[in-house]
Amino acid sequence: MVSHKFKRRSLLTAITLLLSTTLAAQDITTARPVTDERLQSPEPENWLQFRGNYNGWGYSPLDSITPENVGRLRPVWTMSTGVTEGHQSPPIVNDGIMYLTTPLNIVYAVNAATGDVLWQYRRQLPFDLSLLHPTNRGVALYGDRVYMATSDAVVVALDAKTGAVVWEKPVEDYRTGYYMTMAPLAVDGKIMVGVSGGERGIRGFVTALDADSGEQVWKTFTIPAAGEPGNETWPGDSWKTGGAPVWVSGNYDPALNLTYWGTGNAGPWIGDARPGDNLYANSVIALDADTGALKGYHQYHWNDSWDWDEVSTPMLIDIERNGRKIPGLVHAGRNGYLWLLERKADSIGFIEAKPFVYQNVFTSLDPATGRPEYNLDAKPGLGRAGTYCPSLSGGKNWTPAAYSPKTGLLYIPANENYCTTMTGQPVEYRPGQDFTGRASAQASIREGSDHIGELQAWNLATGEKVWTHNYAEGLANWGPVLATGGGLVFSGGTADRYFRAFDAGSGKMLWEQRLNSGITGVPTTFEVGGVQYVAVQSGWGVDASRMQRAIDTLRGKETLVPQGGVVWVFAVEK
Repeated sequence: MVSHKFKRRSLLTAITLLLSTTLAAQDITTARPVTDERLQSPEPENWLQFRGNYNGWGYSPLDSITPENVGRLRPVWTMSTGVTEGHQSPPIVNDGIMYLTTPLNIVYAVNAATGDVLWQYRRQLPFDLSLLHPTNRGVALYGDRVYMATSDAVVVALDAKTGAVVWEKPVEDYRTGYYMTMAPLAVDGKIMVGVSGGERGIRGFVTALDADSGEQVWKTFTIPAAGEPGNETWPGDSWKTGGAPVWVSGNYDPALNLTYWGTGNAGPWIGDARPGDNLYANSVIALDADTGALKGYHQYHWNDSWDWDEVSTPMLIDIERNGRKIPGLVHAGRNGYLWLLERKADSIGFIEAKPFVYQNVFTSLDPATGRPEYNLDAKPGLGRAGTYCPSLSGGKNWTPAAYSPKTGLLYIPANENYCTTMTGQPVEYRPGQDFTGRASAQASIREGSDHIGELQAWNLATGEKVWTHNYAEGLANWGPVLATGGGLVFSGGTADRYFRAFDAGSGKMLWEQRLNSGITGVPTTFEVGGVQYVAVQSGWGVDASRMQRAIDTLRGKETLVPQGGVVWVFAVEK
């Protein structure tokens, strides 16, 4: 008698052999160059950039995997990266070739259907580099090249077929606190990146490099210099070290020729140290793709004192409201509010905002501009504690939400019931050193709460929440979200190491698979040889592990999460 386990293993082996045979002819040299036209209208079978398209939706129209068959989703191949810490890069796929990055700036090119490694590039990082966030969020594809932004503030261009270095250009000096974790954005012959390091007293910026040569085309600072509009919102010379970093890839509107970027915290963290609105920290900015000129902005909260980086770039979603079609910008903020803005040729308008998790800082929003007023008891100061919710980790951190045009729903990876008490202190700027001015920060869980991590779905046409999935008590959610045309939502993000699929309409959990480590990687889906796959990287670390450790301390219970990165690729068992 043959066991069920043996039958299942035999079926998986047969699938793998069939796919390997079918795709043996898949050759990296036959993958097409990635053009502007393809980036603007990506083929359903490919996943060509960070969130799949310029709108930033995290959505694929592929529909072969459905609520009816997702229960038969099984691993087809895996690949160990040999690296620990947080693996956050999406598997990017062009014509059956997968490109992904790991911590320490390693790039892999892999046969997407079989897992065969085609080439590897490993960045030799400086020996004196200090990594606060040892992660990388992926590559950009353009022409016949692969582009990566590195931890030592360099953009590297690689030959997509061989992995050979074509050029590498530093964009700033890593020794003064600059580094990069984001996936570059490719637009019209330019490779755009932003810099991180807001906790080290940098002055943030977005820059565009020529895709062919690496030469700088333009550079736009996220903090205005003396004499520029908005500089008056920074006292004295504080603008020179004011932060406003850019952590996550931008989105692009070809019709307006504008790129949109989220900016992070001002520095130091405590607003008393830099009185004023502090433009353009904690904002979305709109930049002309040709020149880098600032065309519009919206600041989500002024004089930030909570470390609420608003680094997630808003999604470009057109929404019907009261008979009017709004060319929208949708942002689930670290400050716990869901923002609906309007993109225009020369400005960004405010439509509405409402909390998606408990928030005790904003007392009101200006109905015309969205500018918040504050509960000052919840605002940390120099030598003064403030207790605020959501915590400094936010209602949603960098982890991308997703939007499905099929359901009209926005899917938000949220954290509820988790707060911070923080006190500030004066801090002196020293290049490359800590510039937060945080004297203490202590986490807390709201009394009577039974969970923290959630996955939420919001109807953007009505502005109402449709469903919520609460994760088990004590688990935070750091799971980027993927939505598909098959009516599914995929996400990991919890320290129990499960990767899950939900019914996109109802929120019912339909499938889960425990992986080797926690999952903060961005999931993607693609098709090769008529087979739809779902891919994600596991590998726990960085801020997700820090938040979970704080929760464990409060609960007196340790969550053990094995380390080590692995690429997982799934398909439906026939």
